[in-house]
Amino acid sequence: MLRTHGVIISQVGAIHRIARFFSPFAWAIEVSRVYVVSTLSITLFYITSCATISHHEFSDPGSEWLTKNGQLMYRAPNTTLIGEALVRFSKTGDFELTVSKGPGITLVSLRQDANFAEVKGGLARQGWSGPVTQAPSQLRGWLGLRDQFLHAPDRNTLRYAAGNETFVFRF
Repeated sequence: MLRTHGVIISQVGAIHRIARFFSPFAWAIEVSRVYVVSTLSITLFYITSCATISHHEFSDPGSEWLTKNGQLMYRAPNTTLIGEALVRFSKTGDFELTVSKGPGITLVSLRQDANFAEVKGGLARQGWSGPVTQAPSQLRGWLGLRDQFLHAPDRNTLRYAAGNETFVFRF
């Protein structure tokens, strides 16, 4: 009986030794499973967020849109910029602005309608799109340009100040 008891005890001891040997691996597998699930969840969130945010349809410029080509001088406390400006807008309130510095270097590209805007380019850093009412404060001056052009469509010079920013267009 003792011998059987000793065999049982030695088998339990062996199982215990094997479990202790594999326990770090089991812990690592559990941890990596948590990381994989977390990473997949975060990735899925960002993919679906991008897909839902960027589904706004802007109107395409048509023959009824007014187009102006000229220069923009932009001043802010730490920035002064002079660049080529292409402005297009419609009577229904659709607006596009592209500011470039030489061929192929777009500094700011802005599309806007009454409720939604999209800003891209080097000056916009990572860019932004969303409802105009939720725009970041650093874009409010740029998003105010739409109203200025809609209220004065025939001007050859347009000056607009918003906070500490100044925009001067010459067409």
